[in-house]
Amino acid sequence: MDAGGNGRGNGRTAGRGGRGTALVTGASSGIGAAYAQRLAADGWDTVLVARRAGRLDDLAARLREETGTAAEPLVADLAAPDDLSRVVERVARGDVGFLLNNAGINGYGPFAGLEPTLMAEVLHVNVLAVTALTRAAVPAMLELGRGTVVNVASQLAFAGALPPHPLPERAVYGGSKGYVVTFTRTLAAELGGTPLRLQVLCPGLTATEFHLSRGEAPVPGREQAVQEEGGMPVDQVVDASLRDLEKGTVICVPGVEGTSPLVTLEAAELAIRSAGRGARG
Repeated sequence: MDAGGNGRGNGRTAGRGGRGTALVTGASSGIGAAYAQRLAADGWDTVLVARRAGRLDDLAARLREETGTAAEPLVADLAAPDDLSRVVERVARGDVGFLLNNAGINGYGPFAGLEPTLMAEVLHVNVLAVTALTRAAVPAMLELGRGTVVNVASQLAFAGALPPHPLPERAVYGGSKGYVVTFTRTLAAELGGTPLRLQVLCPGLTATEFHLSRGEAPVPGREQAVQEEGGMPVDQVVDASLRDLEKGTVICVPGVEGTSPLVTLEAAELAIRSAGRGARG
């Protein structure tokens, strides 16, 4: 896998692992932990960001022992402005060649009853943090002439008109992930003439502990859990992301074979835009 950092150039991204440094948010469990393990196995040094210090320490120790790479735990709550600023500063240091914006919380529940504080946390983590960290990473990546940004959204970004049950009540969460999809696709088009690679990863139900908490507090304990609903194994999600990075595919939807649904989506978008340009009133 060549994920945008080959250790050449001026050397700022070449860490002990040889690939460079990858920063992973939401690294204490699920997709983030699995992705960090894959990156370290491929020679990336890692900066591991999450709220649970014990889990980050355990993962960092395991990565160092199993891969010989450097692993830096960075405990932060991305809903807290001061913590987000610390992570932004770490990304802006200029050695991050791979950014995985994976941290997210769901805040599921009826919109009319959603606590304002939880709603704000969903927007801070799912929207503001993704935007701020990408903004911190891209200028340095452009200067270095290489870099990869993967932003994790959700298949629920495409489920706006579907009613809840069996889907969750998800107006704010789905809206936040819709932002991640549009933001990443639009930025990828803007940076299309550069060596940077961008991807929005849209998993469906995944075998993690994501549904065990609405986001107010992380799932306790040092061992990862899996929700009763199960879902796609995290390794398959990471496999799909890495395959699509190699192909240059911007929208990665694990489990979707071929490109026909995405081609249909793009055709529908073009028809809407064309109709809008042709309207006269």
